[in-house]
Amino acid sequence: MNGKMTAAVLYGKEDVKIEKVPIPRLEQGEVLVKVQVALTCGTDLKVYQRGYHARMIVPPALFGHESAGVIEEVGPGVRGFKKGMRVVALNSAPCQTCFYCSRHQENLCEDLLFNNGAYAEYIRVPRRIVDLNMLAIPSHVSFEEAAMVEPLACVLRGLHETSVEIGDTVAVIGAGPIGLMFVHVAQAMGCNVIAVVKRESQIEAAQKMGAHDVVHLGGVKDPVDAVRVLSPAGRGADVVIEAVGRPEAWIWATEMVRKGGTVNFFGGCAKGAKVELDTNRLHYSEVTLKATFHHTPDAVRKAFALIAEKKIRPTDYITGEAPLSRLQEVLQHMMNRNGDIKTAIIPGQ
Repeated sequence: MNGKMTAAVLYGKEDVKIEKVPIPRLEQGEVLVKVQVALTCGTDLKVYQRGYHARMIVPPALFGHESAGVIEEVGPGVRGFKKGMRVVALNSAPCQTCFYCSRHQENLCEDLLFNNGAYAEYIRVPRRIVDLNMLAIPSHVSFEEAAMVEPLACVLRGLHETSVEIGDTVAVIGAGPIGLMFVHVAQAMGCNVIAVVKRESQIEAAQKMGAHDVVHLGGVKDPVDAVRVLSPAGRGADVVIEAVGRPEAWIWATEMVRKGGTVNFFGGCAKGAKVELDTNRLHYSEVTLKATFHHTPDAVRKAFALIAEKKIRPTDYITGEAPLSRLQEVLQHMMNRNGDIKTAIIPGQ
């Protein structure tokens, strides 16, 4: 296809312009997808606020990474996909040959290929993602539901790596889309979930997603004490998930967890951030500290199966819809933390 398309281009800090850019040309093994929906997310908001992402995007660049659509064109050598198929293409794919891929840590791949450009009429899907991380969407699954596979895959992997068990008390710090998804999935797994939220508008959202208890930061003196009081026998949570990406929340997480418990530092802090931790507590309480980043092809397929089987309700997270022309306004709105979880950006409007 020749011609131009409308797309969001990130130029720097809080600087996104909706422009006409050339429709990408396809190389061997690549696919062009007509985007039906692109979802906003916390990572995109961070990228918008900071103007870059160390691993994923260097401006000026096409922007956005959670989308689903219909194949418009297939490049030479593509097998298993054809024009007109409904698909979700993930935002990355590993190389499958490096040290980390050989150790089943594909999320740490030395050559992890990222793909941005979801906020556009069309997105080019590189060959490696077509081969490894592009999935056909069943007819009973909507584009909005399918587009949720990326964040859900990250959350599933996070819970799996943290060895969460049925009956555990899990404290989740943060009630953005990812925090709420941790609440939702942990509750569905049979855990007792305590959500720690910043804004009043998030209390109801956390309860709706299955939190048994909610700690509102504005209503308590000490969030650590508040979580401990709600935990069995006041021991602290079995597992604490930090889903904010703030140094003070990393510290809270290590103090909310029980002896012998596990902390998952899921939220990525700003580059250069440092935390001071109580070594005495970590050592004598035998606390396990974990961090999980991104997803793997295996986690992607598990997440997609949960969505296809209707075991997770992705539409609960989509609280608004807007045309591509209003993307900058939507991102500004998200910065004000107005209670919206995710907005579905519709390029065709």
